Amino acid sequence: MSQSNDVRIVDAVCSFEPVPFRAPLKFGGRVVENCILINVDVVVEDNQGHQIDGNGSMPLGNVWAWPTQLPVETTEKAMKLFAEKVTALAPQIPHFAHPLELMYGLSAEYHHLAKTIAVQLGIDEEFPELAQLVSASPIDAAVHDAYGRLHDLNSYDTLSAEFMNDDLSEYLDEQFAGEYLDQYTLRQPKERMPLYHLVGALDPLTTADVTDDPKDGLPVTLGEWIKADGLTHLKIKLAGDNFDWDVERVAGIDRVAVEVQAERGCSEWFYSLDFNEKCADAGYVLDFLKKVQADTPAAYDRIQYVEQPTSRNLKAHPEIKLHEVAKLKPVVVDEALVDYESLLLAREQGYTGVALKACKGQSESLCLAAAAQKFGMFLCVQDLTCPGFSFLHSASLAARIPTIAAIEGNGRQYCPGPNKKWVHRLPSMFNITDGTVGTGVLNGIGLGF
Repeated sequence: MSQSNDVRIVDAVCSFEPVPFRAPLKFGGRVVENCILINVDVVVEDNQGHQIDGNGSMPLGNVWAWPTQLPVETTEKAMKLFAEKVTALAPQIPHFAHPLELMYGLSAEYHHLAKTIAVQLGIDEEFPELAQLVSASPIDAAVHDAYGRLHDLNSYDTLSAEFMNDDLSEYLDEQFAGEYLDQYTLRQPKERMPLYHLVGALDPLTTADVTDDPKDGLPVTLGEWIKADGLTHLKIKLAGDNFDWDVERVAGIDRVAVEVQAERGCSEWFYSLDFNEKCADAGYVLDFLKKVQADTPAAYDRIQYVEQPTSRNLKAHPEIKLHEVAKLKPVVVDEALVDYESLLLAREQGYTGVALKACKGQSESLCLAAAAQKFGMFLCVQDLTCPGFSFLHSASLAARIPTIAAIEGNGRQYCPGPNKKWVHRLPSMFNITDGTVGTGVLNGIGLGF
């Protein structure tokens, strides 16, 4: 432990970048056709006065992070304001510290800041914790990025007792006394990782389903995507409140995959199921899985895990227990996971897996990854339709957590524009031909790219 490695934030600037979608994305009964990137640049300084900059970027994601009857323009405005105010607060932290410590201190301001913004905008409902985390995630990433750059190290090599002033018991609980994040992260990124391709609820499976072809040279149907990118992992968005549609959707996707994979000579591929918390109870999920198993047993066998099938509000629904579902497939907590307390509650209610998301913050993700590994939980990394820098950030997180086997990346499907400035620098991350991304290149200083 050495305070000589500590830094303070001397400057931080937040900006916004609109990104159009090439095709609409439907999930959880909602449709998204564009996004806004929150981009943050910071400058940090060490005790000797050396300064360097760092960067962070993440989609604002208000439709996902703040489900509500409020107009999307209102939640978007609130989250943009939150991002601006958090960024402005960061240089006001007076002390030198490790990024984890700096962000832990800054996060203590989130609740009050959210309440202030809600009052300012006349919002008469609570500003969700998830929306707060998403809004603050770019500054979090930027500080970790800058810290690594200042020490001429990859950020994942600055997580040991040599750099951190406190062990993990400070951020989690006494079970983690004497432990640091280097024990739960890899010193080199995995060389390659399978890419999970999203099949949204509106996405055409065959040419008969196509209603709007962007004609931009990219694949349109599921079959075309599988052939073009050599896909072996498909994430299926389901309704959660339309049993017959859900069953047929999996069957329809499996029919396409069986045909195309046979043409490719591929004998093994996988599915994950995402209900986006729309199932009323565990019974729906159980009945659904049993029906899929009866109708298309091979498709059932290909299911790796089920993601957040029921309400994200765990405290409001203690009656929902997912233990029986988890006996069939790993059940992964996503929207409900906002801190360590929610992880412990999710475990009590039957969740056996964790979906890490860089949009919840680098610091939070690292701590939850450590906890999930100690508890022997299934781990995956999901993205928030992350393009460009934000996808690289998400992928670097996945590549550094030992037990994560695949990475989701659907920005290339829906909003590939921001990828263009990266594709020539890191082609293995964006030119997908064998269903994998070449994460081995994410080994530079800072966040790795």
